[in-house]
Amino acid sequence: MERFVRSPSDDTARMMLPRRRASLFVLLAIGLAGAWAPIVEAQQTTRQWVAPRTADGHPNLQGNWSNATLTPVVRPAGVGPVLNPEQVRALEGGRAEFIEADLVDSDPNRGAPPVGGQLTGEARWDAGAGAVGGYNQFFIDGGDHIAIYNGEARSSLIVDPPDGSRPAYTEEAGRRLRESREFLAQFGQYDNPENRPLAERCIMSFGSNAGPPMMPNYFYNNNYTIVQTADHVMIMTEMVHDTRIIRLGTPRPLPDNVRPWMGDSWGHWEGETLVVETTNMHPDQRIVGGGATFSPSARAKVTERLTRVDEYTINYEFTVDDPGTFRRPFSGQVPFKALAEQVYEYSCHEGNYALSAVLSGARAQEREGGN
Repeated sequence: MERFVRSPSDDTARMMLPRRRASLFVLLAIGLAGAWAPIVEAQQTTRQWVAPRTADGHPNLQGNWSNATLTPVVRPAGVGPVLNPEQVRALEGGRAEFIEADLVDSDPNRGAPPVGGQLTGEARWDAGAGAVGGYNQFFIDGGDHIAIYNGEARSSLIVDPPDGSRPAYTEEAGRRLRESREFLAQFGQYDNPENRPLAERCIMSFGSNAGPPMMPNYFYNNNYTIVQTADHVMIMTEMVHDTRIIRLGTPRPLPDNVRPWMGDSWGHWEGETLVVETTNMHPDQRIVGGGATFSPSARAKVTERLTRVDEYTINYEFTVDDPGTFRRPFSGQVPFKALAEQVYEYSCHEGNYALSAVLSGARAQEREGGN
């Protein structure tokens, strides 16, 4: 369970609550007949908070932060943009009950799982656990709280379109997806390393943790370290230790054919806000997350805005503008909370021996006449 630095209003208003896997979308629909009232901070001050400064005079974003949350990327159908306190308590309480139930000791005399595993029906959980109990709640730290943004308990991280949905794909995006599937159909899923997911190969984090945009993965390791200099900002993601180097100043874009992981990011300051614009996204990178990641087109551009609004919070906003993938741009808002912990090295399969073991196992099956 993540540990955040506590602000004076955390106990009553922040209400970042534990997550219940399958029941989240059901609980979000509770109490829709009531008014969608914002969460009001219990202790407000008339003195405007001023962000601390770095040696070069810019707002200081440095430190360890977490964007772990229960709030989904896309808003469930029939739910308003802001949750009322009763809905928040239901979600948080559901998560707490689930964790408590999952901590019951396992039966030492239980039998082996069936061949192929015991599916739960939730894709993220079944994939992570391999359907054979590879993970339990001891390992999971996907977030315990609803996202509180500017005092409001949000029902989704996407805020534009106003219904919290992800825009429809373009015909171009559909064509790219079909071509990719046809290409991969030539191979077995364990034929070579390139057929395995980027996270399994320890190249990129799960989902869209490293970004851009930087999104929670709802599983674990949703932590970041930010370091600033006068002309660079470094953001290190705990998951797969992805590190973004954001150059500050007048952009000198990379050639169109140079497309690094996490793209080509340039930043500048607009008052209290760090604005970062990223282009040249790698075509194999998956971004946004929350149940449906996508590979950006060559025309994709992500704009991020980071504003430190109090000692414990960075307001993070993003806009994805990819006319080759979506019919319109979309935007989201994610609170980053100060983390009262160190961010440790992510070993990623202890040197990635697991990938070679997976491929070796597949070759052994082939020799034995298996699939």
